[in-house]
Amino acid sequence: MQLKIMPKKKHFSAGRVPLILFLCQMIRALDVPLDSKLLGDLVQPPTITQQSPKDYIIDPRENIVIQCEAKGKPPPSFSWTRNGTHFDIDKDPLVTMKPGSGTLVINIMSEGKAETYEGVYQCTARNERGAAISNNIVVRPSRSPLWTKERLEPITLRNGQSLVLPCRPPIGLPPAIIFWMDNSFQRLPQSERVSQGLNGDLYFSNVLPEDTREDYICYARFNHTQTIQQKQPISLKVISAKPSKERPPTFLTPEGNESLKEELRGNVLSLECIAEGLPTPIIYWIKEDGTLPVNRTFYQNFKKTLQITQVSEADSGNYQCIAKNTLGAVHHTISVTVKAAPYWISAPQNLVLSPGENGTLICRANGNPKPRIGWLTNGVPVEIAPDDPSRKIDGDTIIFSNVQERSSAVYQCNASNEYGYLLANAFVNVLAEPPRILTSANILYQVIANRPALLDCAFFGSPLPTIEWFKGTKGSALHEDIYVLHDNGTLEIPVAQKDSTGTYTCVARNKLGMAKNEVHLEIKDPTRIIKQPEYAVVQRGSKVSFECKVKHDNTLIPTIMWLKDNGELPNDERFSVDKDHLVVTDVSDDDGGVYTCAANTTLDSVSASAVLRVVAPTPTPAPVYDVPNPPFDLELTNQLDKSVQLTWTPGDDNNSPITKFIIEYEDAMHEAGIWHHQAEVSGTQTTAQLTLSPYVNYSFRVMAENSIGRSVPSEASEQYLTKAAEPDQNPMTVEGLGTEPDNLVITWKPLNGFESNGPGLQYKVSWRQKDGDDEWTSVVVANVSKYIVSGTPTFVPYLIKVQALNDVGFAPEPAEVMGHSGEDLPMVAPGNVRVNVVNSTLAEVHWDPVPLKSVRGHLQGYRIYYWKAQSSSKRNRRHIEKKILTFQGNKTHGMLPGLQPYSHYVLNVRVVNGKGEGPASTDRGFHTPEGVPSAPSSLKIVNPTLDSLTLEWDPPSHPNGVLTEYTLRYQPINSTHELGPLVDLKIPANKTRWTLNHLNFSTRYKFYFYAQTSVGSGSQITEEAITTVDEGKMAMASRQVDIATQGWFIGLMCAVALLILILLIVCFIRRNKGGKYPVKEKEDAHADPEIQPMKEDDGTFGEYSDAEDHKPLKKGSRTPSDRTVKKEDSDDSLVDYGEGVNGQFNEDGSFIGQYSGKKEKEPAEGNESSEAPSPVNAMNSFV
Repeated sequence: MQLKIMPKKKHFSAGRVPLILFLCQMIRALDVPLDSKLLGDLVQPPTITQQSPKDYIIDPRENIVIQCEAKGKPPPSFSWTRNGTHFDIDKDPLVTMKPGSGTLVINIMSEGKAETYEGVYQCTARNERGAAISNNIVVRPSRSPLWTKERLEPITLRNGQSLVLPCRPPIGLPPAIIFWMDNSFQRLPQSERVSQGLNGDLYFSNVLPEDTREDYICYARFNHTQTIQQKQPISLKVISAKPSKERPPTFLTPEGNESLKEELRGNVLSLECIAEGLPTPIIYWIKEDGTLPVNRTFYQNFKKTLQITQVSEADSGNYQCIAKNTLGAVHHTISVTVKAAPYWISAPQNLVLSPGENGTLICRANGNPKPRIGWLTNGVPVEIAPDDPSRKIDGDTIIFSNVQERSSAVYQCNASNEYGYLLANAFVNVLAEPPRILTSANILYQVIANRPALLDCAFFGSPLPTIEWFKGTKGSALHEDIYVLHDNGTLEIPVAQKDSTGTYTCVARNKLGMAKNEVHLEIKDPTRIIKQPEYAVVQRGSKVSFECKVKHDNTLIPTIMWLKDNGELPNDERFSVDKDHLVVTDVSDDDGGVYTCAANTTLDSVSASAVLRVVAPTPTPAPVYDVPNPPFDLELTNQLDKSVQLTWTPGDDNNSPITKFIIEYEDAMHEAGIWHHQAEVSGTQTTAQLTLSPYVNYSFRVMAENSIGRSVPSEASEQYLTKAAEPDQNPMTVEGLGTEPDNLVITWKPLNGFESNGPGLQYKVSWRQKDGDDEWTSVVVANVSKYIVSGTPTFVPYLIKVQALNDVGFAPEPAEVMGHSGEDLPMVAPGNVRVNVVNSTLAEVHWDPVPLKSVRGHLQGYRIYYWKAQSSSKRNRRHIEKKILTFQGNKTHGMLPGLQPYSHYVLNVRVVNGKGEGPASTDRGFHTPEGVPSAPSSLKIVNPTLDSLTLEWDPPSHPNGVLTEYTLRYQPINSTHELGPLVDLKIPANKTRWTLNHLNFSTRYKFYFYAQTSVGSGSQITEEAITTVDEGKMAMASRQVDIATQGWFIGLMCAVALLILILLIVCFIRRNKGGKYPVKEKEDAHADPEIQPMKEDDGTFGEYSDAEDHKPLKKGSRTPSDRTVKKEDSDDSLVDYGEGVNGQFNEDGSFIGQYSGKKEKEPAEGNESSEAPSPVNAMNSFV
């Protein structure tokens, strides 16, 4: 016989075995095996093994049997009490006790009455080591009384009225089961309008004419005595005249607006609301302060009865039933209180101790109200029992120290409150026994490779022996890194390999001796199907063959069996099986199905299946290729906590073999209507083993796929709700960041409903300072994503953990994440600020870093504020514009680019963290050196004469230093646009006007003008101007080249005039003939550029485009009356660069007006006036 100390397995090293088992012996039961060969000399106090129920209802027509069975060594003797006093069975000839047992048999069938033996019975089993007692057994005979005779008057009602037909059955034991039938013993139909209440009455929300009948009969069935009692029939007549007026609901039961309900923990809570009204009301249920528990809530009697199974204290609260029809609604609140009879938290366990050892008996129970704990020893209250110096009672615990053999006894713990009691026996058996191994020697264990191997070593000894295992003759003790040592002595090899083969020795030791036993282990190769049967489609009348090749361990003999649709093959000679094949000839339609090859050995078994589909022998015309039809007949089997097997039947493949099946699932509890991918299997499979998650209401569907495409989904399978489990993961993205200087905001990404693994998802949030010795502070919060810790020091690193839990338990220990409490503004300004001016536009700033503790946050960098110092008058007129540069990280220097030369700047430095800026350092001023100036602000040429031009200008807007002089460079431009010699002229810096004399008349000049400082020359500005024309010389030139006096030109003009005259005559003649002249069509057809309409947008002739952009300007169009040079006349004007002095710009800097481009090749006006008129000009003027 094997000895099970504790079924739960534990992992521990050999060095810890004595200590752990010593502690275990103080708190665990040790069952002494009653094996006469091995342990015949061991004694054991009595233990009650079987007894009648506490509330024992008997059939008065049969003999009374009150059970009491017990074991012990030596075998115990039995005695009984009845109603608290000794029951002497020898004095009652009707009472006998079964031999070797304490069971009483009371013979009332021959004579006597059952009522005579009503009472409270208790059995005591006693031997030399103590006495165990049974529960108080209350014996009562069942009763099925008759209905009292009464006269029932017929009932007459108008159509639509409400009615309650009372039942009021007689009080029986146990209570009767009530139902309503007619004289033909047919149950009366019930509905939302007509239904039976919990008390047995029949309720009509409103009556109809079809309710008229004379045989409404209430029946009471007493199951214990198998009898049925009948009430007198009730007659009901419904007058079908004008129906009653429609009315809102009112409750028939319960009465009033509120009621109370009390139920015991673990029972079924039944709440009832039945309403009347016209039309018939509908009942709804809600829990006011929460939700109705999932999976434990059921509705009966057309939702008029709400039932909650396995109620607990958490189900207490206010439940509201609502009756509603089209005319209104009515509410009733039922206040539910759940009480609890005592239930065990920790029942006392048997103790086997050796002399001088210590131990404890613990008896812990709970209930509502809290139960009282009482102790008895050998059936006698401990207060009046003989004193034992080794025993000390401390509330629900008895502590034993330095026990001796006389300390052996049976202790009873009684936990009771007003709703019931619990009684438990636990013995203390003081033994001194050397170790004994109860497992047979030299057992051979055979295990398949890669599977667990369990080697038994049942043992006994007092004190409790320690167990060690050894492999081979000279091996060392086996440890937990590879092996698992169970408390009951079993050695587990989690994954047995070939090298695990060998002899193993189990050694049991205590202080009185040692025992050992050898067992042998052989590891076998697993059986595998290396060639599986394949999906087949054959024509009717043909032959099909399925192949199944099996590889197995040489020492094992496999048995190969073929199945069809999980049953035996048909007894038909068409089916033949050889070594590796199943062959079916002359295939018929009935042969289609699933064929399974099953290979079995004495140690393992494997199987593989294939589908056979039978089709018509002759294909119809050209086959239609399409996606498969959806699978059907989905079935769930092998339903386990975390897996299920899904089976389906493939649909038609539509002439393209199915390559794979896709399985999807829906979680109706968390994401109803959303389907997720679950798995894919080969197109030859029709089953799949699916791995499931806890607390998910699964539905599955399957799609088939071939080379054409994927089928539509199958119909959903039945729903399968997996059991809840503790979460297997914790929230992700855990962060700790403070939003205020004195808080820490811990955030995380919550688990979704699928990941919760059970109801009541919560989070245990823990934190402690990283650099301290503080313990973890924890709080459990609801399913939220944030928790704020207040009162923290400013910017202190914290270690943070967020662990998920639900009603089942906790997720694995979470990883620690570091965060920081809230930041505050830095306290210290950077010191020792120094400025090194690199050049006129660049400076380098250095500073000393602030202490990191003064930053009081994440150091983001340093920020430099700098600005140009203004005079007092300027500061009054204009706000000082401060510029900012930020340098990331813990830098101690930075560059300030883009400074204005020859300026005085002021700056300060501040440290920056996530909260903001710290105080500014002391302002530091510095000067930038001179630079080159900008271009003069403007340049104008005024008062042109024959030989002089006057220039006026404005100084540079940014002199960038002290101006030393201006430089003017100019050169003439001839008629071929060639530039003449360049003349340089220096002008004092205090001048803004200069006249150039001795210039050539009628000559264009180009001017280059720029300012200078001691550093160098600035940008230049350019302009062009022309000296005035000498009229006398111009007239002489005109006489020399006047083209209008040439004969050839006059002849050409006459020919043109004659051609125009002829055209006018032709047009006049056509008009006088009365024909309509289509001017528009003719114009379009000829497209004469001379008669094209003008464009509306720019005034140019339609379809006309001058290919040359740079035509000479007409006389007088170039120079304005004030003789200033317009910007478009400058060969190198600022218009070309978008920076003209007088140019007009939008606020964003874009140029306003038409941009005509540069005109560098345009001839000078003076030269134009001296040229002879060209023929083209002459023709234009003639026209």
